[in-house]
Amino acid sequence: MYRTLQALRLARLLPAAKNPNKSWGHVRARTSSASFHLLEDCLELNYEGKPMIFNYVWLRDHCRSESSYNSSTSQRVGDTGSIELSIRPESSAVEDDHLILTWQGGHVSKYRLSWLAENSYEEKKQATVHPRILWNSDIYKNANITSANWEKFMSCDSELKKFLHDYLQYGIAFVDGVPATVEATEAVTQRVSLIRETTYGRMWSFTSDFSRGDTAYSQLALDRHTDTSYFQEPSGIQVFHCLKHEGTGGRTLLVDGFYAAEKLRQRSPESFDLLCRVPISHEYVENTESHRNHIRGVGPILSVYPWNNELFLIRYNNYDRAVINTVPHDTVKRWYEAHRELTSELRRPENELWVKLDPGKVIFIDNWRVLHGRESFSGLRQLCGCYLTRDDVLSTARCFSLLP
Repeated sequence: MYRTLQALRLARLLPAAKNPNKSWGHVRARTSSASFHLLEDCLELNYEGKPMIFNYVWLRDHCRSESSYNSSTSQRVGDTGSIELSIRPESSAVEDDHLILTWQGGHVSKYRLSWLAENSYEEKKQATVHPRILWNSDIYKNANITSANWEKFMSCDSELKKFLHDYLQYGIAFVDGVPATVEATEAVTQRVSLIRETTYGRMWSFTSDFSRGDTAYSQLALDRHTDTSYFQEPSGIQVFHCLKHEGTGGRTLLVDGFYAAEKLRQRSPESFDLLCRVPISHEYVENTESHRNHIRGVGPILSVYPWNNELFLIRYNNYDRAVINTVPHDTVKRWYEAHRELTSELRRPENELWVKLDPGKVIFIDNWRVLHGRESFSGLRQLCGCYLTRDDVLSTARCFSLLP
């Protein structure tokens, strides 16, 4: 009776198979952990109790046979544009924990069931792209994170791996004992990633001499912010090394922007959503004798992955925010209210981590997550540093199996 009902159900969903010996319908796998249905334009797979749906074009596009995929280079060989959008398998089977599909023309695709499960939309929607530990000042201090040692860091992969683990978890990490020179700072950064050259150059070293058209080149206090918000893709990692300070003040302020944003999401999801949806311009205008720049970037204050709503970027800089002219009148007041709510979270004293950067201590900051600032200072203070490419530091982390 069960098979009769299944046949009637599928007869309504599918045209007659071209080969009468090939049946469409429910197939029980040889392993009790998998079963599937062939429907008109997709395959329903249940593997280890998890239901998933795979479009037939997707399945053909992700075939891992030699004619479709080069496993030595991890690159697709098949031409996606030539796949018929109405494609359907002519036969199917489950053997030895693999789904086997035979397409028109005789091409055979073989998929590990575990691979399908790992790469299904249903799995990705539930999975975290980048696991993190969100923190305020007490949470970070109580974690007792130790800095990497310069000599060990430069020669030992285990020290580099631990450093990257801390950086990925908290968005900040330190290396102690670095010689107080630009050259040594450059060397320690290149151990982690490639240096990103910007309008400020490759490595920069400056004092409060107003040599550039930026408030950072002064002795004034700086409120919490992310750097290069005016780039279409803000710089991924910010590196600071205080080479010399003959004076008072100048402590560095650090705030976990994701911690504050998640608090906002919990208290006011509508405000969080608005800051994710509304694009805002930031710009850098410099007109001095030596430098002329006008850079503009556009993006929301908060960015999330659309499939799981996971936060991956905060673009917050009240200094560099341009004229708001991308927000309609009926939305702009609500945007200001949402911005005020986020600002209040970011400015809570319990969220502020203050660090004194002395010569020898190099800090790496995830500029897509952690905001930085400083208190005002007196005397000569020389700082050096650079921006690092985000993709390359994440690549290094994946090579250590710290990220999927």
